Amino acid sequence: MFCDCFYWNKSITELESESSESKPFSLPSPLPRWPQGSGFATGRINLGEIQVVKVTEFDRVWKCGRSRGKSSCASFYKPVGIPEGFHCLGHYCQPNNQPLRGFVLAARANEPGHLADDHRPPLKKPVNYSLVWSSDSDCYFWLPNPPVGYRAVGVIVTDGSEEPEVDEVRCVREDLTESCETGEKVLGMGSFNVWSTKPCETGIWSRGVEVGSFFCSTNDMSSNYKAAMNIACLKNLDPSLHGMPNLDQVHALIQHYGPMVYFHPEETYMPSSVPWFFKNGALLYRSGKSQGEPINSTGSNLPAGGENDGSFWIDLPEDDEVRSNLKKGNLESSELYVHVKPALGGIFTDIVMWIFCPFNGPATLKIGLLTVPMNRIGEHVGDWEHFTFRISNFNGELTQMFFSQHSGGGWVDVSDLEFVKGSNKPVVYSSKHGHASFPHPGMYLQGPSKLGIGVRNDVAKSKYAVDSSQRYRIVAAEYLGEGAISEPCWLQFMREWGPTLVYDSAAEINKIIDLLPLIVRYSFESLFPIELYGEEGPTGPKEKDNWEGDEMC
Repeated sequence: MFCDCFYWNKSITELESESSESKPFSLPSPLPRWPQGSGFATGRINLGEIQVVKVTEFDRVWKCGRSRGKSSCASFYKPVGIPEGFHCLGHYCQPNNQPLRGFVLAARANEPGHLADDHRPPLKKPVNYSLVWSSDSDCYFWLPNPPVGYRAVGVIVTDGSEEPEVDEVRCVREDLTESCETGEKVLGMGSFNVWSTKPCETGIWSRGVEVGSFFCSTNDMSSNYKAAMNIACLKNLDPSLHGMPNLDQVHALIQHYGPMVYFHPEETYMPSSVPWFFKNGALLYRSGKSQGEPINSTGSNLPAGGENDGSFWIDLPEDDEVRSNLKKGNLESSELYVHVKPALGGIFTDIVMWIFCPFNGPATLKIGLLTVPMNRIGEHVGDWEHFTFRISNFNGELTQMFFSQHSGGGWVDVSDLEFVKGSNKPVVYSSKHGHASFPHPGMYLQGPSKLGIGVRNDVAKSKYAVDSSQRYRIVAAEYLGEGAISEPCWLQFMREWGPTLVYDSAAEINKIIDLLPLIVRYSFESLFPIELYGEEGPTGPKEKDNWEGDEMC
């Protein structure tokens, strides 16, 4: 199960030294031919009254220079190669220290017979433009002024002071748009700032579509940025979400991209399948009863639905030998549990992979140069962790991954992932004892890292690995319709997969406080996650916010 891997990323210095232009990024291996379907990976997606394509070819209009010795700021691009009949909606920008791999959408109206109102077409030229900002007579930022009843969805950039032609872009009828908000800050130059944009509402049932353009302003947006946004996102009004993959295509995506998950070489608490956990001694406890009852391998005798009201929970048996064996898990039985769902209005597919570990081990603290292993703090029964890879529905290409890390985590662009050599399978590193997911090996500190104090998350490659492209089970895909996926019984268990723990940790805490510098000794409690002192038992995947919502931004 051990395999060679390599890093598919470059340093800022390497990227800038190769060329004044950002180098385009491409996956290590060519994309396969996906199984046949309706709208997935056809290059175009229907949003109801309009159809959109993803444009990834650009001509650079302007690159801001270095500022105060810092790395280059950002570059702004005009999309080129737009298919005939489609119209530009806005220009693109990105930081200069990244490979060029973004997109903007171009749109066209569907056939007249599909229009809700022939007198108000979906797309219209702007009336004119407002100049938002200019830089030393070599760059001008223009906001399209839409006709009444229409919205601008992007900004354009020119290298001359002459106002652009109104045929340059199209505005969108406002009932075909959704409100949007600022995303990542791309550029800050005094009072002038540039942000990416994203729909205000995200998740399975949200229909806001990211255009790929940007928003810019010379105003302070910190206090009321939503109210001040004068551009919008698109809205997917196609109820079938025909750009989403069918079941055969989902399997093909998982088999092509499913990550290799590595556990630490000193890992004590391995993952297992849920049926193995049930068959080998896990018990269901009921409030008011001291004895637990065995759980069927499918979880069919677990209470389904309802809410986490404290009436039921799962725990380990009292027999020391059985308890110890369950804690160790069973790598051979482990499998990834997959939830497939639409993202950003159905122009992306999120493939969420959940991994189950019967036990989460104790934490290890780092205090300066000292490493302090804890006896029990951080332990709990039933550990659910996950990672998510996001697929473009235009062509089936991997775009980014979310790595879940305890109660947090973050998105990582595809250009900064490590891949299994000779494939497009990313590598995921699971942290020692805690099973949080990380994109690269090393030691990650959870806490005030500037002080060198926090909870250690150690990750490394080892012989302990699970190939998620082969060992997986799809447990949910709501968009495919009722009955398309048979959800396992245990997925409906909405209570806790472990008992509530309260640690009597005064002795250990006092031991740690004695090691702390005086400057942080009296604020120790704010330095570490609350779960170090005790926590409620963890809930299952369907109780997590990201089940129907998006991953945290």
